[in-house]
Amino acid sequence: MAGKLAAEQIARLLRPGSVAVVGASDKPGALGASVIGNLDRNGFAGTVYPINPNREAIGERPCLPSVEALPEGVDVAVLAIPQPAVLDAVRGLAARGCGAAIVFSAGFAEGGEEGLAQQAEIARIAAAAGMVIEGPNCLGMVNHVDGIPLTFVETQCVAPAGRRAVGIVSQSGAMAAVLATTLQAREVAVSYSISTGNEAGSSVEDYVDWLVDEPNTAVVAMIVEQFRHPRRFLAAAARALAAGKPIVLLHPGKSSAARESAATHTGAMAGDYQLMRAKVERAGVVFAETLEELGDIAEILVRCAPLTRPEVAVLGESGAFKALTLDLAEELALPLAALADADSPALREALPPFVPVSNPLDITAQGLSQPAIYTRSLIALRDDARVGGIVCGIIQGDPVTSAIKVPAILAALDERPMGKPMIFAGLDEGADIPARFISELRARDVPWFPTTERAFRALARLGTRFGRDLADHRPVPTALPGLGDHLGVIPEYRAKALLGPQGVPFPAGRFAASADEAAAAAEALGFPVAMKAQAAALSHKSDAGGVILNLTDAAAVRAAWTKMHASVAAYDATIRLDGVLIEAMGARGVEMIVGARNDPEWGPVVLAGFGGVTAEILHDVRLITPDLDEAQIIAELGKLKSAPLLHGYRGAPALDVPALARLIRTVSAVLLAEPGLRELDLNPVILHPAGQGVVALDALILAGG
Repeated sequence: MAGKLAAEQIARLLRPGSVAVVGASDKPGALGASVIGNLDRNGFAGTVYPINPNREAIGERPCLPSVEALPEGVDVAVLAIPQPAVLDAVRGLAARGCGAAIVFSAGFAEGGEEGLAQQAEIARIAAAAGMVIEGPNCLGMVNHVDGIPLTFVETQCVAPAGRRAVGIVSQSGAMAAVLATTLQAREVAVSYSISTGNEAGSSVEDYVDWLVDEPNTAVVAMIVEQFRHPRRFLAAAARALAAGKPIVLLHPGKSSAARESAATHTGAMAGDYQLMRAKVERAGVVFAETLEELGDIAEILVRCAPLTRPEVAVLGESGAFKALTLDLAEELALPLAALADADSPALREALPPFVPVSNPLDITAQGLSQPAIYTRSLIALRDDARVGGIVCGIIQGDPVTSAIKVPAILAALDERPMGKPMIFAGLDEGADIPARFISELRARDVPWFPTTERAFRALARLGTRFGRDLADHRPVPTALPGLGDHLGVIPEYRAKALLGPQGVPFPAGRFAASADEAAAAAEALGFPVAMKAQAAALSHKSDAGGVILNLTDAAAVRAAWTKMHASVAAYDATIRLDGVLIEAMGARGVEMIVGARNDPEWGPVVLAGFGGVTAEILHDVRLITPDLDEAQIIAELGKLKSAPLLHGYRGAPALDVPALARLIRTVSAVLLAEPGLRELDLNPVILHPAGQGVVALDALILAGG
C-alpha cells in the first residue's frame, strides 16, 4: 500500500456526492439491493448509478452495463460482486477516475497466494490512480452525520445533531456493527463507523487521522488486530491527543506468542503485543480489554466531563457492597478518594448522624425515607476536589423504589453540572427501572450501567491516563563509534568495548586469547576472577558451561581454560571460541535485566526488570519508551510484580533504583543514536544497595541486518 492518504481522498469515500453500485439488484437479500435500500431509506441526496449487465433498470433508476459506462469522477463505487470479478472492476473504476471503491468480497489475502497477489494488484492500481480502497473483506462504512450508509447491513442512520459523537474504526466489520449498535442503544451518538477489512488501499491509520479533524467526532473507538503502519498511527494518536480527542482501543491478540529470538532475552520477551501496548499507551491511547469495556469507556469519554483526578468516590446503600467494592478496587488498582468525618464537613453535614463518612459511602436504607440524602451527598462529592469521579451504586428494586431514589439523584444533577464523571450503576441487574429514568440520566450526561463492576473497570482504565506526562524527555543520543563495523551477534567482550566508554558500568576485565593470557589477565586484575567464553555463536554462555566463577589463582585459571573449551565443544562442536573474558569478581546484589530493541515497525524501546538466567521464566519486566525521564522510569520499575524487593524487603537494604534508572537512560541514548542496533542485552545487571550503583555483568548486541 502507498503512503498516507490525503484528507480529500478519504472525504470522497466517507462523504460522497455520487455512488455507483456494482452488482446492483432488487432481489431481497442481495448485497447490491441492500446497499441501494440503505441509501434510499436514509434519503441519500446524491446520484446513484446501479450497474448490472443483465438489467435495464433497478426501480426507477436505469442500469449501466459496466463500470466502463460510468461518467468520469464518480466519488465511490460499492462492489457487491463475486471475488473473481473484483480485480477487473477496480481496473475499470481507476480508468474512469473513480475516487474510491468499497470491496465486500472475501477471498483475497486470507485466501492463499493467488488471493494475496490479487489484493496486491488492487493496491497497486489504486495507488497509481489515487483511488482509495476500503477492504476487501469488509462491511463498508456508515456516515451517520450525512445519512450515507454504504454497507449491506440494514442501517438507519442517526445524526449526531450537535451531540458529541464516537467515530468507530475497526478491521472487523462485524465488531464495528456490534459496537455501533451498542452505543446507539445507549443513546450515544456515532459519527462514522468504518470497517477496513484487509486494508488493501487504506488502513485504520488513514481513518483515525481523518477523524481527528472531523468536527462531529469527539472520541475514536478502535478494534484493531494489527497496525500495518505503526509509526503513522502514533503520529495520528499524537494529533488526536493535541486536539483533545481521546482514542480507546481494543486489540485482540494479547495471547499470541512473542517473536522468537535466538540471540537475546529482550527479543524473546518484548513480544509484539507488549511492544505495541507500551508505544500506544505512551501516545495517550486508552486500552479496553473486552468489547464491553470498549463501549463503556467510549460512553464515559463522550458523555461525561473528564476525570479531574484518578481517585473516585462510591455512593452505595449496603455494607456488603462496600466490602465488595474495596476488594474490587484493590484488584483493579482503582484509587478511592480518602474521605472521613474529620476532613469532609460538607459530606458529614449531608448525612444522618449515625452514618459515618467513608469511601465507599454506605448511606444504608435511610435514603428511602429521606431521599434528599442522595441529593446532598452527591452535591458534597461533586464539590470535593479530592474526588475525580463518582459511581452511584444503587439498588433499583422496582418502579416504586426507583421513583423515590432517581428524582433525588436528578435533583443533584440539576443544581449545577457535575464537572466530573458520574455513573449511575445498578446493583440489581435486570431490575424493573422505568426507561424514562435511564433516559433522564443520560440527558444529563450520566451513563447508566447495569452493574457497578463495569463502571469500576472503565474508570480504572481511564484513571491510568489521568495526569500522565506525555512530553518527550528523551536523552541526547549517544553514538557507539565502530558499531557499523559489525553485523549480527556481537560477543560480550566486543559489546563491552563499545558500551563501556559511553557510560555503561562493567566489572574490570581483560580479553584473553590463550591460557597464558588468561592467567596474566587474572594476575593483573587480582583474584578472585570470573572466566567467560567468548564467541558470536554462543549467545547464552551458561547453557554451554561457558561461565566459571571464583577462580582464586593462576593454576585454577589454566584449568578452567581447558575445562571451558571442552564443555563448549561438548555443547556444540561447531562453535569456535575467540577466547575468554577475565573479569574481577564483585559483590553480590539483586539480578536485573536491561535490554533494548529497535523494532522495525514501532521503533526503539527499552526493557527492564528482574533478570538472570530465569528472566524468560519469571517475565517480570516493563517495556519503557526511551523518552521517559528518570522519575518516570523509577515509576515504571515500581510497577514490577517483585518491586518490593527494590525498596528493602524483610530487612534487606533498599536498592539503588536511581542508578538503575540512569543506566536505562544511558541505554536509551544509545538506542536513539543507533538505528542499526537491533537488540541489546545487559543481563544480569547487579543492583546494589542505595548509593552503591549498578554493574552489568554481561552484554550482548545484535547489530545490522
